Amino acid sequence: MQAIIEALLQVGTLENLSLLVMGTAVGIFIGAMPGLSVNMGLALLFPVTFSVGGLGGIIMLLGIYCGAIYGGSITAILLRTPGTPASAATTLDGYPMAIENGQPGRALSISTMASTFGGLFSVFCLILFAPLLAQVALTFSKPEYFALAIFGISMVTSVSAGSILKGVIGCLVGLWIATIGLDAMSGLERFTLGTLYLSGGVSFMPILIGLFALTQVFVNVEDLKNGQAKIPQIKISGVLPTAADFKLTFPTLVRSSAIGTFIGCVPGTGGDIGSWISYNQAKTWAKDSSNFGKGDPRGIAASESGNNSVVGGAFIPVLTLGIPGDGATAIILGALMVHGIQPGPLLFINNPVGIYTIFIGLLLANALMGLLGFSLIRVFTKVVNIPKKVLLPIITVMAMLGTYSYANSLWDVWIMVAAGIIGFVMHKCDMSVPGVIIGIILGKLAEENFTGSLMMSDGSLAVFAENPICAVLLVLSLISLLSPTYRPLLRRIFAK
Repeated sequence: MQAIIEALLQVGTLENLSLLVMGTAVGIFIGAMPGLSVNMGLALLFPVTFSVGGLGGIIMLLGIYCGAIYGGSITAILLRTPGTPASAATTLDGYPMAIENGQPGRALSISTMASTFGGLFSVFCLILFAPLLAQVALTFSKPEYFALAIFGISMVTSVSAGSILKGVIGCLVGLWIATIGLDAMSGLERFTLGTLYLSGGVSFMPILIGLFALTQVFVNVEDLKNGQAKIPQIKISGVLPTAADFKLTFPTLVRSSAIGTFIGCVPGTGGDIGSWISYNQAKTWAKDSSNFGKGDPRGIAASESGNNSVVGGAFIPVLTLGIPGDGATAIILGALMVHGIQPGPLLFINNPVGIYTIFIGLLLANALMGLLGFSLIRVFTKVVNIPKKVLLPIITVMAMLGTYSYANSLWDVWIMVAAGIIGFVMHKCDMSVPGVIIGIILGKLAEENFTGSLMMSDGSLAVFAENPICAVLLVLSLISLLSPTYRPLLRRIFAK
């Protein structure tokens, strides 16, 4: 109880509340901008956390995360252009309701209601189940942590768009980056090119900014070169959901929120997966699904509650096991580690104030998201009219300044530029950028615990088979990696 009170007092300071409001508003702005992403927003504002203090900066990032997932629905509904990948399913019923049926206010109000409901639902699940999972994880030793890292890496097949092989290659790139620097056990140099800068490993933040922010700048510049469609001017009226809409969508809200929370718990997944699965289930469970795709409120509710509920679910493996649930939590995981907060089962024992601060911050972020969404819908719709010719130079300057301010090093800027170029090439080749991040974060965890396990067993690999939990996780990892090969066969069998 003392830890909860301290966390409330810490979050309740004027500075931290202001950071939370700012982060949520900025997140909504970023999400509403077509072509921008929650990952880019987190990466760009990551350096700000160093000037505002550890937990205050983390609270700001939480607001950005929650706000950006919701913000993507604005352009998805009004322009049929999802602001974030997580809002892609929202276009199926959001755009027809807003434009074809002439009800933009109703569509945006249902989206805001569903986003808030899903976000709060998942945070309550996080508060209830995360400590229980942490107690189980306390029994883990190095072999179990190695198996967990491998299991998280195996989930790269879930975030791979198109070719699974390309997703695996992206993850291998991340694993290679994680090996750069001095070996923790032997002290040997690896891929340092004889430079002192790389001896300590590649800085995490420049890679993040390059892969997400600068890559997206290159993509948008290419879009500008090929020509842009004129953005229509849309007037909004009526921004509050009706009792009838809430009654109609309530079963969908609960079911989709539960699905999204579960999807978020699985390392390597994200809001886009949660939204599509939720939408599909809503259509399956509907007594009459003939209106889906034509402006059905349940379609909007399913997609938005499904993608926003992923937020709380994704934090369960992050806080309890140190495994990122998606690309955004991978960035937040890096921020926690940089600020001296080591995620894992011991976090609940060593830093209870920090864990409750995160819980309270997530609850307030989702509540603020709903408040800002309902009150400022008309304002947020105007951000889509900002010309990209103005926006892109601002993003580029922010990326370079943020990268340089991290360690006052031009090397970091060059790393960021190189990462941006690599990310753009990967985008053109449909390779998984989140896979690279997963590889970077989990690669070091896997290597250190693999080496430690061999030292515990005098070099015997049998240590991974003798431990039941470790063996089960490794088998599940193998099943996950091979899933693209047997999944089509299962579909054909069940179809018959």
